[in-house]
Amino acid sequence: MNQNEIIIYTDGSSRGNPGPGGYGVILMFGKHRKELSGGFKKTTNNRMELLAVIEGLKALKTKDIPVTVYSDSQYVVNTVTKGWLTNWIKTDFKGGKKNKDLWLEYHKLSQPFKIKFLWVKGHAENPFNNRCDQLATEAADGVNLKIDHGFENSGGGLF
Repeated sequence: MNQNEIIIYTDGSSRGNPGPGGYGVILMFGKHRKELSGGFKKTTNNRMELLAVIEGLKALKTKDIPVTVYSDSQYVVNTVTKGWLTNWIKTDFKGGKKNKDLWLEYHKLSQPFKIKFLWVKGHAENPFNNRCDQLATEAADGVNLKIDHGFENSGGGLF
């Protein structure tokens, strides 16, 4: 592991789409490691994938160290690395692009960081991705789930 970067593994889960959902995050820097998770009553998988990245960035106490985010979500990785988010913001998410609230939060939060995104195959041999999946699914199956206000306020429909 590179001592000059923060590593963040993320995953999201939903039981049904929409349904109860959760996110899982592992933050690593040198010998330091921290796990985060949270669950919601009704949400979508893509929202939880993106929220995992947001919660990982929110947990960082410094903005001076490069960050590498590993995600098994092509939706998240491609939206950032292929410049889709930039275009969505320019067009105010025209065409019904989903999760505007979270994408705008990510965009604002990400500005002071130097972030690199890497896609990792989900449910494969990566122990960190597998642990994030476990955290996310346990959170989705938990009790005292929070309300995903962004999902609920958007009408909560897929179409």
